Amino acid sequence: MEQEVLETYVVETPEQAIALLNPLRAEILSRLAEPASAAEVARGINEIPQRVNYHLKALEKVGLVRRVGTRHVRNLVEVLYQAIARTYVLSETLNWPKETVQRIKDQGSLSHLVTMAERIKRDALLLMERSDRDEEIPSATLDTSIRLASPEQRSAFVREYVELVNRLVEKYQSADGDDSYQVVLAVYPHLSQGGEEA
Repeated sequence: MEQEVLETYVVETPEQAIALLNPLRAEILSRLAEPASAAEVARGINEIPQRVNYHLKALEKVGLVRRVGTRHVRNLVEVLYQAIARTYVLSETLNWPKETVQRIKDQGSLSHLVTMAERIKRDALLLMERSDRDEEIPSATLDTSIRLASPEQRSAFVREYVELVNRLVEKYQSADGDDSYQVVLAVYPHLSQGGEEA
């Protein structure tokens, strides 16, 4: 049932690029390194299954996910989907001006950052409520900054950053146990108190 997932896929069609720039679709893709149903993905990102299913069909239509099987759950047959890759790179052959491609990449990343920040806030508030009931809630936060000399160095840093995190996740990923943790990593320009880029 499980099919090979590419480490990196080069996006060469505008339809695929536009699909990837939707923050929710990008998040759905990130959940599909292993086969999963719309219901499973929806539970993982606190969305309704119908909405996830709609976006899964759109991602399947442009070839970024594929159906890899089905399974019976009670009286229902769930379709299992899998992403074709772990990471995606926009090709320069999209015939968009280089500045447009970079702006689209940046806007897509910022949009995803806003979506994730809202989700973290919502999840943290729910977990704080559970903590108020004397439930132990393990968590960790890392906050640091780095100076990068050029756009090329920034791209190289992000690429290596993603590779290292993927290796770390693969090393500690366990099929056993009930404890599942959300890991969110972000890189963006440091802002001063006035909101200007520092």
